[in-house]
Amino acid sequence: MNRLDAYIGKSVVLAMLVVMALMSSLDFIFTLADELGSNTDNYSAADALFFTLRIMPTGIYEMLPFSALGGALIGLGILASNNELVVMQAAGVSTSRIVWAVTKPTLGVMVISLVLGEFVAPQLEQRAQSDLAIIESGGQALSSAGGDWRKIGNEFIHINVILPGGDELQGVTRYVLDDRRRVQSSSFATSARYIRDSGEPFWRLMGVRETRFGNGEIAVSQYETLDWRVDMSPELLSVLLVEPERQSISGLYRFAQYFENEGLESSSYYLAFWKKLLQPLATASLVLLAISFVFGPLRGATMGFRVFVAISIGLGFTIVQRMMGPASLLYGFDPLVAVLVPILLCLLAGIYLLRRV
Repeated sequence: MNRLDAYIGKSVVLAMLVVMALMSSLDFIFTLADELGSNTDNYSAADALFFTLRIMPTGIYEMLPFSALGGALIGLGILASNNELVVMQAAGVSTSRIVWAVTKPTLGVMVISLVLGEFVAPQLEQRAQSDLAIIESGGQALSSAGGDWRKIGNEFIHINVILPGGDELQGVTRYVLDDRRRVQSSSFATSARYIRDSGEPFWRLMGVRETRFGNGEIAVSQYETLDWRVDMSPELLSVLLVEPERQSISGLYRFAQYFENEGLESSSYYLAFWKKLLQPLATASLVLLAISFVFGPLRGATMGFRVFVAISIGLGFTIVQRMMGPASLLYGFDPLVAVLVPILLCLLAGIYLLRRV
């Protein structure tokens, strides 16, 4: 029986790898073409290629559930087309046993998904985005066209470049407000470094030009260095560099809590957090739905039709997921519900079709 499980698992894994290779190749080509289209004097074709290679793990992570769906549908479909599933069932192998044989490689995909989403893809994405910002600014990183605006306490800050790890910043603009929401001062620092040696860590700003607004007068000062004490750790900053959907699971949760404590909108980060945390469950639900289709309406279908069904299921799942996400932000219901709805729909549909078989 173990040999039979290995045979079924091998068929499904090979199909998953083929689907992943095709999807990754297309994603790489389109991403590289898009990056080459934004080619500038500072951003060469080699830079575009290197950037695309470093964000590839993010694309692979996002496509893992659909690769598992396509692999299960096509791998089992080949066995069904060759009448091997019929022979297995005629020999006394139960449907649940075959489902478990397909589930084993799916568990491996789920583990890979967690590792990629937590430890590999976000770090490479952060480095790629940081280097891209430096390259596009000609190495100076002082252009305010990019970067990120954040509110921390009574300050609004804009950071052009967050270097990998978050310990060093380039191009820091600050607006400090008083209790009446009036601007007290504005400043710009060419760079900043996080100092951990003292009892209470702080940011040391370099090359600072500060403008203070008083009673009918404006005072301008310049400092070589200026200590900036603010509740903003490098660990927190490291998740600012990439979009919520491309951050690590732990970083998303930490940043969502920070936004919540600051009284800012945190739903988008909780939505991305639940989406990434429950991606293994989404993978399992899609695979279960694929198995139910192979044992049910697609038992005698052609390979082309199975590929079409896999694409349709993937598109349907994505559409429902993308509709529920903004709906949760707009109508204010729990982001967890928005993430669970498409997953539960696939699980219930898969269970229903398998029970009919």
